[in-house]
Amino acid sequence: MNSKPITAIAILAALCSGCVGTGPNTQNGAVAGGALGALAGAIIGNNSGGRNALGGAAIGAIAGAIAGGTLGNAVDNQQGTIYRSEYEATSRIAVPQMPPAPAVQADYVTPQPTPSAVWVAGYYNFDGYSYLWVPGHWEIPPPSVTVFVRPHWVYRGGQYVFVRAYWR
Repeated sequence: MNSKPITAIAILAALCSGCVGTGPNTQNGAVAGGALGALAGAIIGNNSGGRNALGGAAIGAIAGAIAGGTLGNAVDNQQGTIYRSEYEATSRIAVPQMPPAPAVQADYVTPQPTPSAVWVAGYYNFDGYSYLWVPGHWEIPPPSVTVFVRPHWVYRGGQYVFVRAYWR
């Protein structure tokens, strides 16, 4: 049996596996981690006898994509990544009753870094267990968008669904 098609499928799956989140850091981390992992795995596989370069690349790509996607997703969650549509921003967090929102914290507004930057006031992001404060920050809006929509809960199908912040 030829393992090259299976290895190519494994590498492709690895590159996409870290992209479970839709934030830019999650996706970029998965792709970069998969590429670096494939390279490292190929080098290690090649240096350990010369015949394992392809298998090493596949294993490295899988491990790298998962690690890179996980690290990128952590950055997205920490920075409160702002999505480009309500569809992308809608989480899988659904509860029968909205958790009470904590009191809003005060923001310290820093000087505007560029004329196109927009101040995004601090807000609470819900991670499925608790609210996490995302401090206010300057954001360059994505192309062709003008309105920032703060995170909120939406009642759908008998339950509340958390929608993260996004631009429209």
